Amino acid sequence: MSTMQAVYVTGPGTVEVREVARPTAGPADVLLKVRACGICGSDAFYTQIGGIPPRQGDTPLGHEIAGEVVEVGAQVEGFAVGDHVVVNPMVAPTGLIGSGGSSGGLAEYLLIEQARSGGAIVVVPSDLPWEVAALNEPMAVARHAVNRAEPRPGDRAVVFGAGPIGLGALVDLTLRGLEHVVVVDVQSARLEKALALGADAVINSAEEDVVARLLELHGDVPLRPGSPRPGTDIYIDAAGAPAVIATVQRAAKRGARLSVVGVHKKPVELDLGALLSTEISIHLSMGYPTEIFEVTQDLVRAADRYGQIVSDVVPFDRVLDALTLAATPGAADKVVVVLP
Repeated sequence: MSTMQAVYVTGPGTVEVREVARPTAGPADVLLKVRACGICGSDAFYTQIGGIPPRQGDTPLGHEIAGEVVEVGAQVEGFAVGDHVVVNPMVAPTGLIGSGGSSGGLAEYLLIEQARSGGAIVVVPSDLPWEVAALNEPMAVARHAVNRAEPRPGDRAVVFGAGPIGLGALVDLTLRGLEHVVVVDVQSARLEKALALGADAVINSAEEDVVARLLELHGDVPLRPGSPRPGTDIYIDAAGAPAVIATVQRAAKRGARLSVVGVHKKPVELDLGALLSTEISIHLSMGYPTEIFEVTQDLVRAADRYGQIVSDVVPFDRVLDALTLAATPGAADKVVVVLP
């Protein structure tokens, strides 16, 4: 029996690399040699709680996957051995890949069951770096957050949080031709990266008044006499911090749109009476109902920019170190594990 190595959560706070059976492709399947897999904040959460019910204590990790086709089932069309592909982890028939399903992408091989072009995997150019290809899934999350805000050419936007999702939203917004995009964070290194990725301006919210600075950057559109409001059209919360929601309530002009993709771990207060006259639209954003492969063409054409989001590339033989690095606050921004 052929075997492979795969990463599992085995209990609260415990992860190990296991030797497991290597899958083989059935008539309707494709087998991938995993070449890169990003580490998501959810991986640290699953580790902390010891897995995902009903797979508590036995959860394979990894859902940000790029790989190379090594086996193609006889009934599968549109793929060939050697193709480079990115993966939609949401559609696996045995459960979400790396998020409670029976398989994960932090492994040497991954079986794509019932594969069909445009559904579970799509081909990407062979010269796209593996660590950039592995960004496809998180960049789809960022794209959905942007889509929820319904951006239009000429809009002015602000992104709170310059982590991977916030930076992905920044690149997406700039590719759509918005007039001006601002990024807000408290870490100067992240703000420098935002500028390198195309932000028109950045704000360190630990040092500056965000609303006052937005008034300077986006102009004053008073809500009523004596109530100055920035001319910002779109607010994207990729930080999940209560201060973001408080700031948006203080800043929003009439008709502004807020898209919340950051995970808020505690309830936040909304003063609906005060917001009533703004007629602000508030959209929550989770996953990528249609965006998982919509974002792929942008990832390819702007690979140099998206690639800067990756802060650390770690070989699979140090995968446990990579998980620790990604889970350590402030130690890294986006960690991608690569396999030979």
